[in-house]
Amino acid sequence: MGKQTNVELIDNHENRRTVAVDVARPKGKKLHFIEPTLVEAHQLGDGIGYLKIAMFPGMVGVVVANQITGAVRSLGAVDRLIIDLRGNTGGGIGALRVMSLLTPDRTPVGFALDKRRAGGNVDHEKQRFPRFSRIPSNTKALWPLALQFAPAMLTKKPIVLEAEGLGPQPFHGRIALLVDRHTASAAEMIVAFAQENKLATIVGEKTAGRLLSATSVKVGNGFRLALPTGAYHTWKGAVLEGTPIEPDVLVEFNWRNRRSGYDHQLNSTVESFQGLSRTS
Repeated sequence: MGKQTNVELIDNHENRRTVAVDVARPKGKKLHFIEPTLVEAHQLGDGIGYLKIAMFPGMVGVVVANQITGAVRSLGAVDRLIIDLRGNTGGGIGALRVMSLLTPDRTPVGFALDKRRAGGNVDHEKQRFPRFSRIPSNTKALWPLALQFAPAMLTKKPIVLEAEGLGPQPFHGRIALLVDRHTASAAEMIVAFAQENKLATIVGEKTAGRLLSATSVKVGNGFRLALPTGAYHTWKGAVLEGTPIEPDVLVEFNWRNRRSGYDHQLNSTVESFQGLSRTS
């Protein structure tokens, strides 16, 4: 605050220029932050529902999971669903609620593997890893949950994420995930899970390829140092760090269209859904 910052601007043709931005000093000592809208949902007509999740705050994600469930219920009887993960840089386990919307079953998702275990027979060992398969509906259940998984956390034993088994949904088999270059971390876990199990069509750009488990320590002056401790493995063995996920349908972002209010990526997805019959 109160300083000048140089910002590099890059257009779609990779032309670059640097501009100086003066950030005004706040008049008061107290800073006011605008809380982002975590989840939004509305119908797009013709039985198509739209669900956007901005991020997955919190380690367990009770709040965002409840908001996702409430948003899906508010859509009513939709038989096709677009889940927008563009710009979602991830967060915590709340992403499991989205994965659970993709399948009726308790399907294994993946786990973070400590570097010290990397040389073992992971395919054999993973069958015995403890499984996390239910986000509690309220924060009062977090203490029993912590006690349940405390032995695994203390011994740094991997914990497998498993879809919650929410049962059949009318939109199963007709789901699209919208992604872009900023879709990262826990949001990429969703994309990988959907693609590995053929649960949704991935539309947009390739994802960020940023997904490492990490720990952080305070280093003073309000800063924290994050250190990678292990890599996330999908249940079928893929490692996402440094490997962006390619979409099934490439629809590149066009900032000129977006500036004029036209969302080409979303509209392309809606058009493809309109070609599907409700019984297909």
